[in-house]
Amino acid sequence: MNRLMAGPALLLVAVLMTGCAANVVTDYDTSIAYDSYETWAFGPSEDNRYTSLDGSRVEDAVSRALEAKALTRTEPESADLLVSYHIDDVDRLDTSGFSYGIGFGRGSFGWGLSTAPPVREVREGQLIVDLVDASTDKVVWRGTSKRYLNQNQSPETRHKLINEVVADMFSRYPPGE
Repeated sequence: MNRLMAGPALLLVAVLMTGCAANVVTDYDTSIAYDSYETWAFGPSEDNRYTSLDGSRVEDAVSRALEAKALTRTEPESADLLVSYHIDDVDRLDTSGFSYGIGFGRGSFGWGLSTAPPVREVREGQLIVDLVDASTDKVVWRGTSKRYLNQNQSPETRHKLINEVVADMFSRYPPGE
């Protein structure tokens, strides 16, 4: 009877552990007095081109997050912090699909045979947001998403994902709060 309960119990623990996993990772300079920052602006983009659809979504989410932290948006020339963001292409292996196996045994001894799930390479976008000290041009805080954007997501799904990820990032700003 105990063996029958062990499988579902382990599955439940795994699901709970996955649900508690962080969706973002943050890194920061420990020598900075973050409460001294009062104003912010978006820094120059890397390619000085048009703002993409996802870029607009990111900028809206970051603006809301920083306003909630009582930081005031201003012109880049007078800002304490410059916000820089980009979406990096990430290749990862996707093992979704069906596999099967057979096995036999008795007591605590048995044999089994199974197939590996199908694997395919998937290219996705990982959001990275940097806060740069405008007086030193050094990154003082970085938020990196562990959830990814992909081409199959609808505009609504992309918008919701970006909002959730950015809110999660800035729930950890300023550090130690």
